[in-house]
Amino acid sequence: MRFRAPRSVSPSPVRLRKPRHSSTFGLQSDSDAYSSSDNGSESDYDSDSDESVVSSSSDSFCYASESEVPKPQPRATHDTRNLEEQREIEDTVAAIRLRTRHHDPYEDWERQTRLDAFHTARKDLNSDQKRFHDAQDRGRTAEMERRAARYAHQVQEIEMHFERLRLKAKQEEDQLMKDMKARQTKIWEGIEGVIKAEEEKLRAKLAEEARQREEEERKRDQKRKEEEEARKAKEEKEAAEKRAREEEAREAEEEIRRQKEQEEEAARLRRAQELEEVQQQEIRRIVGMTTAEADWKLYHDLLEATKRDTMKTVKADQGGKSLWSKGRREITPKIGQLTSDPGEINRISLDIYYILNPRNGNPLHPAIYKALLYSLSKAIILQAETEVTAEKNSARPLATVAFNLLETVKDFGEVFFSKLVQRAGGWPVPYLVASDNYSGPDQARKKAAERTRKLAMGFREDGDSEMETLDVYITRISGIMRIYFNILKFTPNQQPLHSAFQLPRFWTWLTRLLRNKQLLELPVTPNLIYTALDVMDIDGRKIWGRQYNKLLELIYEGVTVGYEPGKLIGGTSPEANSARSRVRMTVERVLSG
Repeated sequence: MRFRAPRSVSPSPVRLRKPRHSSTFGLQSDSDAYSSSDNGSESDYDSDSDESVVSSSSDSFCYASESEVPKPQPRATHDTRNLEEQREIEDTVAAIRLRTRHHDPYEDWERQTRLDAFHTARKDLNSDQKRFHDAQDRGRTAEMERRAARYAHQVQEIEMHFERLRLKAKQEEDQLMKDMKARQTKIWEGIEGVIKAEEEKLRAKLAEEARQREEEERKRDQKRKEEEEARKAKEEKEAAEKRAREEEAREAEEEIRRQKEQEEEAARLRRAQELEEVQQQEIRRIVGMTTAEADWKLYHDLLEATKRDTMKTVKADQGGKSLWSKGRREITPKIGQLTSDPGEINRISLDIYYILNPRNGNPLHPAIYKALLYSLSKAIILQAETEVTAEKNSARPLATVAFNLLETVKDFGEVFFSKLVQRAGGWPVPYLVASDNYSGPDQARKKAAERTRKLAMGFREDGDSEMETLDVYITRISGIMRIYFNILKFTPNQQPLHSAFQLPRFWTWLTRLLRNKQLLELPVTPNLIYTALDVMDIDGRKIWGRQYNKLLELIYEGVTVGYEPGKLIGGTSPEANSARSRVRMTVERVLSG
């Protein structure tokens, strides 16, 4: 068994190894014990050294296991130790006990040093963290102040920009109101002048009639007085009856006079209204304007006449039908072969022209010629419904061919536009086709009236007589109208086009649409407005200048806030929402361009 005192794990720089003087059990000799007791502090050092030696010595007496411990020798029956041996054993035990309870000052110093170092390090860490956090707070504060200053500056710039826009809009609005008031004043002055003249005539007539009545009354009174003087002796009953009859006669006459005055007043108002209507019609005639309803009815009747008279005549004659079928078979593939190559476009336009006007100089029969114009119009529109709806860039070549033929082929303009009105309804005008307003209990009649109105507005039926869906209808009408708007942009080289294909029709189309509240509620409207603005792009500003800007601002107002609370252009359908977004972006792009 081995005895060892605890010691520090870290070696002291002042500890030195000394030669060990120990017994087999690692105990000091008597001389060592006496020297340690005489030398004070050196004893501590020696004891540490001895402990180190005891703990680290390789020749200390110990066994690897209990099995190696030899069995103790049997003791003698009598105690042979003397007094000196007993004292030596006691000293040895006391020395061992003293060494096991020894307190090492170096370990205390080392422990205290470590504790002080830990406290110092923690204090330095807290100080460094405080300085770091203070620096972070100052940086964040400075950054927030810079951001706040930049934000305030940007807000001020935006407010100034909006203020300039408001002032500009206010000035334009004031000027517009001033012009409108001047125009209204001029119109009302003319109307009031007419009314005043009529009133003067009526006043003179009434005065003359009153004078005549007064004269007649005076004569009747004089006669009555003479009769009363002559019949004064007659009975009171006859006089009372006579007065009653006269009173009734006066009341009847007064009633007749009042009715006559009312009739004259109604006639005066009717004449004033008719005069105003005549003036408006005269103004439209002078500037060449027509109403949307008149345009739609004109071309709708023209198409019906073509189908009823021309096509019926051609199909009734076998020879004419053969010539028409041959020309139609030649026209349709050429329209389908169109590409964006200018040479190919000119070649196809020329080929179609010679189909309608043969090179041999023999003109076609008028009915066959008009039937071929009808087929050509149908081929162009069907191509627009299939190609342009898939790729809007294909509208330009098709519109170029249509423009070339409108400029060179006689009577093609009215036939083509009447076909547009048939396939796209009232949208090329634009005009909302009204129903027969039937509201009775007959559901079949209601359904038939609605079907007729939808067909007139351009809806198509499939083989099962089912109407196409709204999104298909919008896409198809947009493709047709894109062709029409592209044609309006072309400038004629030879002669003016038909009035329906001249550039002013673009402005007329937009203004008619924006003035029709019923059309503005349909989901097709924002899609067609986007198509028109997308085709015209910034060319509208070059043509109409500031007036076009005002028109775009009016459209922008209709798709953002509406002309009435809660009423945006196109209503609330999903198709209208996406179209309004495209209109808004297009207007912003054109106005900023």
